Amino acid sequence: MDVQTLRAETFKALHDRERAFVLPNPWDAGSAKLLASLGFEALASTSAGLAFSLGRPDAEGALSRDEVLENAGSIVQATALPVAADLENGFGDSPEACANTVLRAAAMGLVGGSIEDASGRVDTPIYDFALSVERVRAAVQAARSLPFPFILCARAENLLHDPTRFADTLARLQAYAEAGADVLYAPGLSSAEQVRSVVQAVAPKPVNVLMGSAGLTLNVQQLQDLSVRRISVGSSLARAAFGALQRAALEIREGRFSYGEQAMPFSRLNDLFRR
Repeated sequence: MDVQTLRAETFKALHDRERAFVLPNPWDAGSAKLLASLGFEALASTSAGLAFSLGRPDAEGALSRDEVLENAGSIVQATALPVAADLENGFGDSPEACANTVLRAAAMGLVGGSIEDASGRVDTPIYDFALSVERVRAAVQAARSLPFPFILCARAENLLHDPTRFADTLARLQAYAEAGADVLYAPGLSSAEQVRSVVQAVAPKPVNVLMGSAGLTLNVQQLQDLSVRRISVGSSLARAAFGALQRAALEIREGRFSYGEQAMPFSRLNDLFRR
């Protein structure tokens, strides 16, 4: 069995088991190595984390497909863990664009990826329902053409733009599940009741829940009790790092340097990155 197939089988097994797993989101090779050293079982890239590290905004088309895939590839190379990627909207409106992006992601060593129904346009932020389903179906077909199990996650982004559209979000997730998506994901869920409704709506398909943002305060055990199978943290780790940087820089401006007491030791980082 080649390395990518082994990682793919390992990733699939995480989704097949009953116990929930946390899929943290590094934004570069260094953060991936750190997370891997702490015992996490798999990783997923974050487009927002990458955008912020490059000094760009997220969700506005500021990242190209090549940049996203090269970044995800560097994360793949950094550890022995299975890696999935935030493939945004597939970097194109058409179903064909989504399919091509999945195939290119697999060529970078990735064993999973998400396709969202957000268009990136202010006037029409969410794709039409029928087109959204066709886009997921095309991505699924591309994933199924691969010689290993590529886990395709379908994301319904409605709640990030209008929190009142929960019914439409449920309908989209159900349609994406029927189109063959392996995992269903709706960022912006705000309560245990909403999480439970999503899990029940797409059962027995696994559900990914986003944590690390304001609004949802459940822990891993509570999410597992709701039958959530996968938990990701999106851009929150990158934002936490930027928050620490800002606090340290503000200390420096005030003439103090106590932030260094909380910093990771140089030797520890050097040893980690030497591996």
